[in-house]
Amino acid sequence: MYHAIVFFPLIGALVAGLFGRLIGARASEYVTTACLAFAALLSWGVFIEGGEAVRVQVATWFTAGDLTVDWAFRIDTLTRVMLVVVTSVSTLVHLYSIGYMHEDPHRPRFFAYLSLFTFAMLMLVTADNLVQMFFGWEGVGLASYLLIGFWYEKPSANAAAMKAFIVNRVGDFGFSLGIFLVFVLFGAVGFDGIFPRVGEFKDATFHFLGYDWHALTLACLLLFMGAMGKSAQFLLHTWLPDAMEGPTPVSALIHAATMVTAGVFMVARLSPLFELAPNALIVVTVIGGITAFFAATVGLVQNDIKRVIAYSTCSQLGYMFVALGVGAYAAGVFHLFTHAFFKALLFLGAGSVIHAMHHEQDMRNMGSLRPYIPFTTAMMAIGTLALIGFPFTAGYYSKDAIIEAAYMSTRPGHTLAFFATVIAAFFTSFYSWRLFFMTFEGPARWVHNGAHGHDDHHAPAVAHSATAHEADGAPGHHEGVAHDDKGHDIEPASHSAVEHHDHAPHTPHESPLVMTIPLAVLAFGALFAGLIFKNRFIGEGMDAFWGHALAHGPDNHIMHDIHNVPGLVAALPFVMMLAGFVVAFWMYIRRPELPHRLAEQQPSLYRFLLNKWYFDELYDRIFVRPAKGFGIFLWKQVDGRAIDGAGPDGIAARVIDVTRGVVRFQTGYVYHYAFVMLIGVAGLISWYMMTGLPRGAH
Repeated sequence: MYHAIVFFPLIGALVAGLFGRLIGARASEYVTTACLAFAALLSWGVFIEGGEAVRVQVATWFTAGDLTVDWAFRIDTLTRVMLVVVTSVSTLVHLYSIGYMHEDPHRPRFFAYLSLFTFAMLMLVTADNLVQMFFGWEGVGLASYLLIGFWYEKPSANAAAMKAFIVNRVGDFGFSLGIFLVFVLFGAVGFDGIFPRVGEFKDATFHFLGYDWHALTLACLLLFMGAMGKSAQFLLHTWLPDAMEGPTPVSALIHAATMVTAGVFMVARLSPLFELAPNALIVVTVIGGITAFFAATVGLVQNDIKRVIAYSTCSQLGYMFVALGVGAYAAGVFHLFTHAFFKALLFLGAGSVIHAMHHEQDMRNMGSLRPYIPFTTAMMAIGTLALIGFPFTAGYYSKDAIIEAAYMSTRPGHTLAFFATVIAAFFTSFYSWRLFFMTFEGPARWVHNGAHGHDDHHAPAVAHSATAHEADGAPGHHEGVAHDDKGHDIEPASHSAVEHHDHAPHTPHESPLVMTIPLAVLAFGALFAGLIFKNRFIGEGMDAFWGHALAHGPDNHIMHDIHNVPGLVAALPFVMMLAGFVVAFWMYIRRPELPHRLAEQQPSLYRFLLNKWYFDELYDRIFVRPAKGFGIFLWKQVDGRAIDGAGPDGIAARVIDVTRGVVRFQTGYVYHYAFVMLIGVAGLISWYMMTGLPRGAH
């Protein structure tokens, strides 16, 4: 059964990738979607059945000296949760993509990439050792590169794909160093060889960079560096919003339940190590809190509908790491579980809006869409309620548990994390309702601007400077950007089946059933997943449910302490949610001119947030330009002038010079050849006269 769950997506990817042209696009869609649906059904069966942890041996991967790496599946509660999340969301994304990508001529390649991505993620979450986890880790990185850059003829998509790949390599370098250190310490990479022996290295040190470090703390910090890159945490977050250049189903798959949650899963899986590295958990807590706050502030002013949701993802991942950092591993994984439903719902709902608006993504060119796409509006409303933590929705149970855990924790950094998550809860409510009101309520701005969309995906949106007049209240302008490629915020139409419309407005229309059915399924999860599974994940049945899948040290009682949180703290998330709604309603329904006025009054703050705290500019100045200049120097001066000039090119040039001189003797006249022969004979005789005959010659 477990083999089928993992390998069926790979079979679908191979069929669509290798034989897609032969069997056609429609067959490729059906094969890959059917393979994922079968894997999802099996995953739910495994999840509902539960049971003790098992190890499923597949093969021996390789042996090198004392290192033996098996290819095996570690199936426990954490794995079962991730199997359900990954396969369910991926199946719905596959089904949704049949409608969303129906005009694209390269659908077999697209569905092959989707299935390959899912296989790599399944390899990651079922890994029984760190090397197999790293294989899946790099596999999802490769597949995300292919999916983000799927429209490779669009320069901004290529740039976004490369940015995601390179930024993740920074984190993966730390991840690989952490794996090396764990092997040096334990002499093993398998979890069964590491977890039982963690206590032996509680006080061990490791000499690194001239200092003696607490060995487990150093290993966990290096491993967390990988999680920061993959889960887009503060400082390594810059790739996430640019990844919106990929098709909307890609955004839902990568940013909802799979790639970005890999870092959360990894920290939860290695919780026995992190529990004995309290200083590393402080870093996890602080980085998570800063990320939750930072991403929420940037989401306040974004105008691209997908970018708002992307920054929401970044912020919610910060919540998950706060939970992990304070030791509430169950709450962090519970939020991962619930977040998958409502964030996939929001992304796919945004895709339905974009589909209705003929590939328009700027919310300032939308408005009053509720009468035209009522089902999508209802689904987006459900996703919004779950995201902001409205009572009894999925986000309410998991998000509030994290805030309460941050308050009740006694670990350093918990106060910062508590206030950051509370403030982020207010910002989340505000920008979520801002998105809803700008898109579905208010005046129909698409009537005046012409909702013809940006049908020609080769013509990027015009990038304007980030000035105050480009605030929410000034429709028709695209958001200010820092780099030349930041104007490409509009998702392209398909490559060949692009409709070239006149600039007359088009009436928005509801999406087909193949796109709305996944929305309905996800909406059910967004509403009821928290209510149904709360008791198992973080309630009275938590200990029996998790077993030994998550570590809890002898002094870690945080999951029990959250039940004793003061009433005011328990009510605080609801107050923040309500306050965010009231402010958004006031600014975008009752006083729609107010955002424009605020942007004019605070132009510096508006530009600061609109340009994402200028991290892209800072990294460009510190890292990109010096690296590019150094590369050009090595290319032209060292490689071109020094090495090639003195080496292959220089020798070749001298050979050419000699041959040019020799070729002059090839005149075609017999007496010239006879003259050269006589000179040769004279030369030979002279040489023998000077050196003598060789020995043995008579």
